[in-house]
Amino acid sequence: MPAPTQLSAQPAVDWLKANEKQSVARLIDWLKIPSVSTDPAYRDACAKAGEWAAVKLREAGLNADLLPTGTKDKPGHPIVLATTPAVHDPKATGPHILFYGHYDVQPADPLNLWDSPPFEPVIRPKDGDVGERLVARGAVDDKGQVASYLEALLAWKHTGGPVAAGLKVTVLLEGEEESGSVNLEKFIIDHKDRLKPCTVCLISDTDMFDRNTPAITYGVRGLSYNEVTLHASNQDLHSGLWGGRCPNPISELTKVLAQLWDKDYRVTIPGFYDSVRDIQPAERESWKRLGFDANQALAGIGLAPAADIGEKGFNALERQWARPTAELNGIVGGYIGAGAKTVIPSHASAKVSFRLVADQDPAKIRDAFFKWCNDRTPPGCRWEFHDHSGGFPVTVPTSSPALDACRRALKRASGKQAVLMKTGGSIPVGGLLKSHLGIDTIFMGFGLDDDRIHSPNEKFELDCFRLACRTHAIAMEELARGA
Repeated sequence: MPAPTQLSAQPAVDWLKANEKQSVARLIDWLKIPSVSTDPAYRDACAKAGEWAAVKLREAGLNADLLPTGTKDKPGHPIVLATTPAVHDPKATGPHILFYGHYDVQPADPLNLWDSPPFEPVIRPKDGDVGERLVARGAVDDKGQVASYLEALLAWKHTGGPVAAGLKVTVLLEGEEESGSVNLEKFIIDHKDRLKPCTVCLISDTDMFDRNTPAITYGVRGLSYNEVTLHASNQDLHSGLWGGRCPNPISELTKVLAQLWDKDYRVTIPGFYDSVRDIQPAERESWKRLGFDANQALAGIGLAPAADIGEKGFNALERQWARPTAELNGIVGGYIGAGAKTVIPSHASAKVSFRLVADQDPAKIRDAFFKWCNDRTPPGCRWEFHDHSGGFPVTVPTSSPALDACRRALKRASGKQAVLMKTGGSIPVGGLLKSHLGIDTIFMGFGLDDDRIHSPNEKFELDCFRLACRTHAIAMEELARGA
């Protein structure tokens, strides 16, 4: 049904301002739940975090279920699936929004680098350019951003407005995003009848351009994450007896992996760049106008301008947003304990990830990498390969009725025009939704690049949280008006 002309988000916005302390307190309660999806020790905590979200959705007027994933032998973490009343109203018209988020978090290690316990949230005062902030694991990735959407739903409900401004909304919150979303694709397929009617997805799991500039992200990179182990002898060896007589897997592995890049920092895997979509001239010009300062960004992580290195022919922003990369994320072998142990290990391992851009296929990149390794197998050694996870890159149209409605909401909530940008991170669900449901995703996030995502002392600045809550409440009105 068409949105009534008197529909207004202002009461919801006023409610959010008046109830800000309660909103932050609710988020703190959620952050206290250590929903670390990759560690089986936190299975009950993950279920508790999912149920917490389902309760809040029900309070906001949605029908919410906590649905199992995985199998009896290998159960996954539950998914929260909720719908507004309009979804079941045959007279309702307009877009059907799928809001996706995740309630699981990264492990908090190393614990000794946290200034406060990661699951005991604290509010820290403004410090220079860094604003008043909530510090805890999951503060911005992604509980804080999801909570802003839940608060917007509560605001509409508690001010007497229609649920979600009368929008058709389906909410999907998963509990395995930080551990590869291993059960998400099957869940989407199994529940396609409930998800297929959605016309666009909205995700808040990205950043603003900077503290003063809201943004909509129209492109995220894909991912292929792999582990390789190089085996040699069937036991660890005495380096005095066997050094110089047989292969050392650590040194052989590092020699192979060092060949992943040429002198211009281009990845040497054959065909790696074949499907890479070129940066368009208009796109490059629009990025220049953003005024990104690469040296300032490097200084923020303790690096000098000389550290601005990467693929030749592209600047830092272009490399982050539109070029693929290969990275070593971890390497281990032999003795790494205290003191000395003169050993030649039987094997050594490395974790290697590839950030991908449109239109690269993560499975093809994985296979090409494994072949590349096989072609360079050191004498007397053998490889063991493991595919941890992958996801397609996503680039969406920069103008659509729903995206334009979200840009208007950002302008009303912040007083500033939102910029369009890409990000170097990966959100694999965007590719899954496109391939299985045929829908595009609007990435409207409120994080900052210094939020220490996945690191100790992760934060979410309260100004960003407030903006996120206001924007979502206003976006519901804008979308209900006929996006």
